[in-house]
Amino acid sequence: MNQALIVRGGTVVNADREFRADVLCVDGRIQALGETLEAPAGAQEVDALGCYVMPGGIDPHTHMQMPFMGAVTVDDFYSGTAAGLAGGTTTIIDFVIPNPGQSLLDAYGDWRGWASKAAGDYSFHVAVTWWDQSVSDEMGVLVREHGVNSFKHFMAYKNAIMADDETMVRSFRRALELGAIPTVHAENGELVYMLQQQLLAAGNTGPAAHPLSRPPVVEGEAANRAIAIAEATGVPIYIVHVSCAESLEAIARARGRGQRVFGEVLAGHLVIDDSVYQNESFEYSAGHVMSPPFRSRQHQQALWQGLRAGHLHTTATDHCTFCAAQKANGKSDFTKIPNGCGGVEERMTVLWNDGVNTGRLTRSEFVQVTSANAAQIFNIYPRKGLIAAGSDADLVVWDPAATKTISRTAQFSKGDFNIFEGMQARGLPVHTVRAGALVYSKGELRAEPGSGNYIKRPAFAPRLQAINRIAQPAQAQSA
Repeated sequence: MNQALIVRGGTVVNADREFRADVLCVDGRIQALGETLEAPAGAQEVDALGCYVMPGGIDPHTHMQMPFMGAVTVDDFYSGTAAGLAGGTTTIIDFVIPNPGQSLLDAYGDWRGWASKAAGDYSFHVAVTWWDQSVSDEMGVLVREHGVNSFKHFMAYKNAIMADDETMVRSFRRALELGAIPTVHAENGELVYMLQQQLLAAGNTGPAAHPLSRPPVVEGEAANRAIAIAEATGVPIYIVHVSCAESLEAIARARGRGQRVFGEVLAGHLVIDDSVYQNESFEYSAGHVMSPPFRSRQHQQALWQGLRAGHLHTTATDHCTFCAAQKANGKSDFTKIPNGCGGVEERMTVLWNDGVNTGRLTRSEFVQVTSANAAQIFNIYPRKGLIAAGSDADLVVWDPAATKTISRTAQFSKGDFNIFEGMQARGLPVHTVRAGALVYSKGELRAEPGSGNYIKRPAFAPRLQAINRIAQPAQAQSA
């Protein structure tokens, strides 16, 4: 039985061009594009007149239902992916994070179980938090049997999940053998730990000490070191949540040498500055505690320049929601505040409002940094990140004239804090289609638990050269 839906009258925007077309979706895939298309009898119609029709967003960095720092994030895989759908994001790539000594496959099994309730499509990076031969063997199983083609390395969080240089060297070499890409959280964990202890000893216990314990130099050093290890081992590398000029410059230098380095920036780091940590309200300042922390406006400007120049390729959220009661665990010691903020619901709106509306990004560049580049880097393009016959029917109908004030009182996320609170936004998703089904429409969320699909991502080998296709934003190519 064919299930059909047609989006009529909109302007399709892909990473390479935009054009007027109806989009016909049948059985979860895009079947045809063209003006005045005929639809099968009984097909559901979505009016996109005056709107843009873009590929569903891909957030390559989320943490749903994650146990961390003695707490578990309040958004599970249903509420988190449902919130994403309301914001135009149809696919997330989350993280499996084994405890040191834990089997990667066992941890992967846990996360797959938790994710069975997802309303949006999902995939996983798997973290390497320790090393022995079993880790190497299980990386192979994850790539070959489970469609995992990226492995995460935390250079921060000493005495917890931090990967040392030996672990990174061995893991990077194994990733190259398997056709996988290492991803890195770049902060020097030893320096962070030292600075934390110094601040606490001096009586600096509140959230204002958090950014002081993680200055740009600790991120820049780690980014340079990770890039050097990747260069020596010959593997591409993806740096997550780049927050400062120092790490951005490390990426730009490496790319200038011809090295395959990809950078990710969070929507929050583009629009929120470090003044939030000076607020006298613990709840407010702690609500912004994440790592890396928010930076000064000078770093924000550098990040926008990096995004426009093509040194930063994807936008993400690091969606990791802890409620006020959980954040209060660190009221007398900032190092115990669970690190994390939300954003999966607001990412695309924020990027449109502060990117497209200001002229920093064109509409096609917006598609590149919210979906197409992530799909290419993580090898799910053109299945995702493109509106074309045969691609997944994941679409967002975008009204550039629609406005709203972002507020936690109107969000679908379970979090009780919104880092974008009060932002006046123009340009919003009015309809979201995932797998050919209308899952969000003009404020009504129609997400169904368990309807999301697990997305396997093939290994790159022998396609390692292919992921270097991404050049300047205006020059993105189609597969």
